[in-house]
Amino acid sequence: MTSNQPYLLRAFYEWIVDNDLTPYLVVDATIPGTQVPQEHVRDGQIVLNVSPSACVKMNMDNVDVSFEARFGGVPRQLIFPCHAVLAIYAKENGAGTVFTPEDGLDSAPLDESGADEGIEVTSKAAPKPAKKGPPNLKVIK
Repeated sequence: MTSNQPYLLRAFYEWIVDNDLTPYLVVDATIPGTQVPQEHVRDGQIVLNVSPSACVKMNMDNVDVSFEARFGGVPRQLIFPCHAVLAIYAKENGAGTVFTPEDGLDSAPLDESGADEGIEVTSKAAPKPAKKGPPNLKVIK
């Protein structure tokens, strides 16, 4: 059986945007195939504003999330596997969800184009479980 995470991710994204809120993703930057600005990674994670006004060419399929965004005025192409997304939430009120790793599910192969070349990835243990209570994530612009 395939993972339900890509479907839930798209649903939460659409729900947050439809309510005129700002969707943010917490991404595990240590997952192979993850291409994000490494200078903004903290503790192996990066928080991304994925609102329609902050990114273009947004694509969320069953394998990857990809889009273009500006960091310090410099346009960047970001791509990462859906299973690298640890959480999605609305900046304004914290509404959203935290994803947990799913074992025993089919995983689609990574793109053969060599898209993960040039990114240094370090292996780590599974991410720490999220703290209970209101989110205490930092907004990185």
